Amino acid sequence: MKKLLLTLTLGIVLSASAAEKDGWISLFDGKSLAGWKANESPDTFKVENGELIVKGPRAHLFYVGEVNGGKFKNFELSLDIKTFPKANSGVYIHTEYQETGWPRYGLECQVNVTQSDPKKSGSLYGVVDIPNPGLQDNQWYKTSIRVEGRHIVIKINDKITVDYTEPEGKPAFSPEFERRLGDGTFALQAHDPDSKVYFRNLKVRRLK
Repeated sequence: MKKLLLTLTLGIVLSASAAEKDGWISLFDGKSLAGWKANESPDTFKVENGELIVKGPRAHLFYVGEVNGGKFKNFELSLDIKTFPKANSGVYIHTEYQETGWPRYGLECQVNVTQSDPKKSGSLYGVVDIPNPGLQDNQWYKTSIRVEGRHIVIKINDKITVDYTEPEGKPAFSPEFERRLGDGTFALQAHDPDSKVYFRNLKVRRLK
């Protein structure tokens, strides 16, 4: 038994060292919503079997945890996503917590495989829109979002869908929405009650 405990402890230490070495830090513990804060409809978000389930009325789940003080400028975000029919969601970057409504600040990386909105997964919503990412509902896919300065790259299953450099001095999209790079936290979107999306393996790596 002692030998087994020693082996397990050593494995945990080695795993932690590897995570620290490559810079990746988990944002989701797979057991709870610790470090995250929902706004309008908290019951829309729950955790089951190591997966973050988004199903219910419109709401947004903001990262408010301790990693980097909950504020990111240059980073790489990686996560796995599974959509179901009628799913429409999004991953916001450079945003900030707000009590109600669609997030005013930051940019949205679209999550939508077959829902009627023509802007599909892999899009930088309203900036660079992708009509067909070659995905299917009910299947996990990997999303990577990398931001350095005004340059953003989005990958779906390691294939680049967006390679965009924001013009210097770009004006706000509208009085209601900035849709500009800056800095801030992340948020996951629940678009409407008909939408169901699963997330897992949310992790971030800070870039200089």
